[in-house]
Amino acid sequence: MDKQPGNRFWLQNNNDRQPMRPGSGGPSNNNGQNPQPRPSNRLNTWLLVLVIVMLGLALFNFFNNASQNNASSSNTQELTYNDFYQQIQAKNIKSATLVGQSDITGTLRNPINKKTQFHVYQLPNGDTQLAQTLIQSGATVKYQPPADNSFWLNVLIAAIPWLFLLGFIFFVSRRASQGQQGIFSFGKSRAKLILEDRPSTTFADVAGVDESKYELQEVVEFLKTPQKFQRLGGKIPRGVLLVGPPGTGKTLLARAVAGEAGVPFFSMSGSEFVEVLVGVGASRVRDLFEQAKKASPSIIFIDEIDAVGRQRGSSINTNDEREQTLNQLLVEMDGFDSRQAVVVVAATNRPDGLDQALLRPGRFDRRVTVDRPDWNGRLAILKIHSRNVPLSPDIDLMAVARSTTGMVGADLANLVNEAALLAARRNQDFVTQNCFDEALDKILLGAERPLVLSDADLDVTAYHEGGHALAGLVTEGCDPVTKVTIVPRGQALGVTMSTPLDDRYNYSREYLLAQITYALGGRAAEQVVFDRITTGAENDLQRVTQIARQMVARWGMSERLGTVSFSERQSPFAGGDTSNPTDYSEDTAQIIDEEVSRIISERYEHTLNIMRTYRPALNSIAKDLRTLETIDAKHLQTIMESTGAPIASTQLHPSPQQTPVTEAPPPPAPLPQSPEIQ
Repeated sequence: MDKQPGNRFWLQNNNDRQPMRPGSGGPSNNNGQNPQPRPSNRLNTWLLVLVIVMLGLALFNFFNNASQNNASSSNTQELTYNDFYQQIQAKNIKSATLVGQSDITGTLRNPINKKTQFHVYQLPNGDTQLAQTLIQSGATVKYQPPADNSFWLNVLIAAIPWLFLLGFIFFVSRRASQGQQGIFSFGKSRAKLILEDRPSTTFADVAGVDESKYELQEVVEFLKTPQKFQRLGGKIPRGVLLVGPPGTGKTLLARAVAGEAGVPFFSMSGSEFVEVLVGVGASRVRDLFEQAKKASPSIIFIDEIDAVGRQRGSSINTNDEREQTLNQLLVEMDGFDSRQAVVVVAATNRPDGLDQALLRPGRFDRRVTVDRPDWNGRLAILKIHSRNVPLSPDIDLMAVARSTTGMVGADLANLVNEAALLAARRNQDFVTQNCFDEALDKILLGAERPLVLSDADLDVTAYHEGGHALAGLVTEGCDPVTKVTIVPRGQALGVTMSTPLDDRYNYSREYLLAQITYALGGRAAEQVVFDRITTGAENDLQRVTQIARQMVARWGMSERLGTVSFSERQSPFAGGDTSNPTDYSEDTAQIIDEEVSRIISERYEHTLNIMRTYRPALNSIAKDLRTLETIDAKHLQTIMESTGAPIASTQLHPSPQQTPVTEAPPPPAPLPQSPEIQ
């Protein structure tokens, strides 16, 4: 019997897979392989020649200017300050140029040592009347601002254009080399390598999937001590396929196997093998297995293997690249040396679509189902995720675990995180039970919305939710109703919550009929009270139709059709509609539709009778909802007793193994401006 319908009509709130902890290190430099040499590039050679020529020209100009400066200095007579004054008194200075406060240059009337030009260094704070003295001696005086003769500044100004040019040439050259190198790296594996000496996940970090852990412990022993099994002729299993819904911890289990075994762990997604170019995927598969064999004992983990291991020939739209990649994967898995301890671990939530050649013994020898945890598993998962969270003494993790039926590990991790964030926003020192309750409501129903509704809309919503509560309270077999609210949350204007007595794996016909009655309570209350119906029951009708159709087509619960199943058996993880007609006639399909309609019509008439018979209780529930907005199970039972309405035994005497707690169902379908139920 499928587990999927569940007490929430199999509409579970699934998160994504649990992310792996990020690891560092790249596979290309840790497996002993030499890096791929870069191909020669003629462009680099010509650029180098160009740079050398330009540097030669620059050096030539530099030395040429230096020689010219030396030649000009050979015609200049250096004078001391005293000699300069003697030449002024001798009226031998024809012209003088005062360069700032430091230098004096000029021309002599009579050459000294056959030199007509002179240069003098002025003294600091020298003669202030020097210019007047030169004029009186008949010399022409000029003034010139000092020149910036900073050597390093000149070098920097001259070097900046060259630096820009060399940088541009280096950038172009590197991009060209990388482009050519990228062409030769298409076939390289992109697997992430986590070495055995890095801190890693162990089985102590995994909870809620004890059966799967036990099956994988033998794989760990194979990797730790392969000689123990080889000496008796045993062979190491080639592959382990982890199958389960998203978020159940398949990737975490694979990392735990690597952490327990202490071996290199190569991680890669199935979609990373497939590229536009045909043959690249097969090349990456070869490269990945070569790396793993050189690092053996090791583990190869392929996440979402259905992306590359899909059934061949199942569609008219063939993909040569995917098929070549799959063929190479089949060859590599079957071509392992039995002495090499390399195990392939793959994960998928669509095992029905995998190629049969991939699943045969010798490739994936073992299939490990990682299913949703029961309440004991959920309790263990909550303890792991709350290890580093300060919890208040009033926290009852067992109650939280029992109220999260159908949740997987990723959902529970998100629940703990939301509760911690809520406590932090309130500036609390500890996470309380109230934080967990509100976080659960937020995850499953959405945040509260401050909508301003009219009195008419509030009345419709109150009677709609009161109808659900009343139908659940008086119907035998319904899950206990724990809370009713007309506070808008997410896409719902109101919510009726119920808690299952226990994790269910089998569903009786009476239980399913009770669920249909419970879901139709809102529509029946609207019709009895207002003599009209609204759009608020859309989500209810969808679930009611789904339950009734599966009762008829899958579970043989129709006397007219008998014990015959009219649906193909599919994987519980495949998703989609499992009741599509594929192997029966149109007449049979018409009978199925008639039986579905009959079951729903009969239950609706029964629900209408409940609303008419216990109208005082319905009015009291709706009135208190308008006043208080939210009422709990104790308040509901008080209303039922005061109005004389009976209460079903399943509402009064829950299972002795469990205390009922508030549980919110999955988010309703988007129905703007319409009252919603659970």
